[in-house]
Amino acid sequence: MITGELRSKVDQVWNAFWAGGIANPIEVIEQITYLLFMRGLDQADLLEENRSTRTGQAMRRRIFPEGKDGIGADGGVAYSEMRWSRLKNKPSAEMFEIVADHIFPFLRAMAEDGSAHAAHMKGARFTIPTPALLTKVVDLLDGIPMQDRDTKGDLYEYMLGKIASAGQNGQFRTPRHIIALMVEMTAPTPKDVICDPACGTCGFLVAAGEYLHDNHPKLFIDPGSRDHFHDEMFHGFDFDQTMLRIGSMNMTLHGVERPDIRYRDSLAQEHGDEADRYSLVLANPPFAGSLDYDTTAKDLLQIVKTKKTELLFMALLIKLLKPGGRAAVIVPDGVLFGSSTAHKAIRKMLVEDHRLDGIVKLPSGVFRPYAGVSTAIVLFTKTNSGGTDHVWFYDLRADGFSLDDKRTALLAAEKLGPTPGHREAGHFVNLTLTDEELAKNNLPDIAARWGERQGKERERPRTAQSFCVPKAEIAEAGYDLSITRYKEVVQETVEHRAPKEIIAELLALEKEIAEGLKELEAML
Repeated sequence: MITGELRSKVDQVWNAFWAGGIANPIEVIEQITYLLFMRGLDQADLLEENRSTRTGQAMRRRIFPEGKDGIGADGGVAYSEMRWSRLKNKPSAEMFEIVADHIFPFLRAMAEDGSAHAAHMKGARFTIPTPALLTKVVDLLDGIPMQDRDTKGDLYEYMLGKIASAGQNGQFRTPRHIIALMVEMTAPTPKDVICDPACGTCGFLVAAGEYLHDNHPKLFIDPGSRDHFHDEMFHGFDFDQTMLRIGSMNMTLHGVERPDIRYRDSLAQEHGDEADRYSLVLANPPFAGSLDYDTTAKDLLQIVKTKKTELLFMALLIKLLKPGGRAAVIVPDGVLFGSSTAHKAIRKMLVEDHRLDGIVKLPSGVFRPYAGVSTAIVLFTKTNSGGTDHVWFYDLRADGFSLDDKRTALLAAEKLGPTPGHREAGHFVNLTLTDEELAKNNLPDIAARWGERQGKERERPRTAQSFCVPKAEIAEAGYDLSITRYKEVVQETVEHRAPKEIIAELLALEKEIAEGLKELEAML
């Protein structure tokens, strides 16, 4: 967690951006991302220089070449002057000129070098309006201990949270505790190859990486596992260049050195090179609107013929997964019970051709204040040979936050999410919630019951918060996957008094009132 002092500094810079005329939170983060990238380049070059000095070998790659950039008078500015370590000490006006007229052209030129984050710098624009604001931001970022993965990662997550609090841009951000729940339920392993085909800020991929740091720390000792983590494990697609820049920086700051974050229109491009490739897919795809058949990937239409994006994304997940691969995806409720041929076809496919593992019904307030749409998490395993036996259902009623537009935390921060606890001396200390606290935060209960879905969860009655439904019953119901289709409601027995008894009581009251009126008249 970042300190209150650091959070306060970020808020000050954020307010300075707004006062300077940059009101779009995406643009603010984008500008900060460029500056973080500049600092990272200097650190990478310094590490290589130190290695060269220590070993006596030549530098394998020099990020900042010798000489000048050739822009402007006197041959331009020396590349060495563009390094963060020198730039941060320059007067405001000179710093501003170097960043605007020299560093940004340099960053755009770097887009051709093939590195994970530099590839997204092709359209980089410098929009910080004043030297004073630039200096303030540089001072803030320079004070962040970039060698500390947790601190810099948490700081970037805090800034990304500003997107969610900015109204119209909330669609870019899935609540982090819901992401953590989906990651906890799918339990990434050191050998997984993970994909998010609508990655946005890479929240799912970051959370998967953090899960591995916490649950499989030994993978970073083995060179093969460590290289797989940095080079081959994480893949994210998006068709918004700004999101690609922010997402790849988010991954980098969370300790993933070379993630595969790239431009791809997941529903429009053919998937021959991506089919059957991934062992885990995590996603909250956009589910608004429809596409034309002629702009939709033909290999997806072969799976399900529809124009609806939410159904096409379900087909995409099946396409991307390798046999045995698992998926957790957020879908609108309509996917679970829609009556169209395409809706029924995709549900039947999950149940009959693969293994549908579970459905978690989310409360409609989860995405407030941006949308009140009802959604669910669908968890399945691609088998190409069926395998569905029972489907586990859970009715999530409380996620630790109020379900109104304010989304106020109902518990202390360490008691939120699917794994309540806190870090102490580098280790995570788990907390056990009371029944009263679990009633406000169901996520730990979901994680616990999910682990028992093959055992005692089968014995729970349909009146419980979670229960299992056999495949045959789901098939008989037309593959309806809405929890209300199978949930039983306990009807409270209410005993009513006999009508004669009620009438007798009314007559007695009427007599009592009449006698009271007579006594009142006599007194007058």
